[in-house]
Amino acid sequence: MTWGIPTDTFLQIHVILSLIGIASGLVVLYGLLTGSPLGAMTAIFLLATILTGVTGFPLAPFGLDPARVVGILLLILLALAVLGLYVFRLAGAWRSIYVATVVMALYLNVFVGVTQAFQKLPSVQALAPTQTEPPFLIAQIVVLVIFIALGALGVKRFHPALAAKA
Repeated sequence: MTWGIPTDTFLQIHVILSLIGIASGLVVLYGLLTGSPLGAMTAIFLLATILTGVTGFPLAPFGLDPARVVGILLLILLALAVLGLYVFRLAGAWRSIYVATVVMALYLNVFVGVTQAFQKLPSVQALAPTQTEPPFLIAQIVVLVIFIALGALGVKRFHPALAAKA
């Protein structure tokens, strides 16, 4: 049992939240690249991804491990994104902080998704059974480079205040 829920069910909820976070995050990323705020989808992304981070902590194995470090980083990034969007309304530097933290949070969720794919999908696991082989490293580097490029482009293109004035 995890938080009064059977552990298998809790894990399924965690995975579903993660997938919702990734899917909605990709839509939000598209909005950042096109200069569209996408308010409701952004709220779904932020909520689902925060819940993904929170629900990861009570899952085994316990202790401070790489997964929990990623979870801590994820929640810090999301706190900054929420502050930038809802408290500081993307004013000044908060626009760039918001874009960067949203893209980094989405990246971390995708990073974990790629790791899980290499651990659990037989066809992918055969390429890198221990996640120390080149296919795993190449996949993670490609994902990282894509997110760095998209994040930089998002910071450059996302100016919702300017779009509202046009």
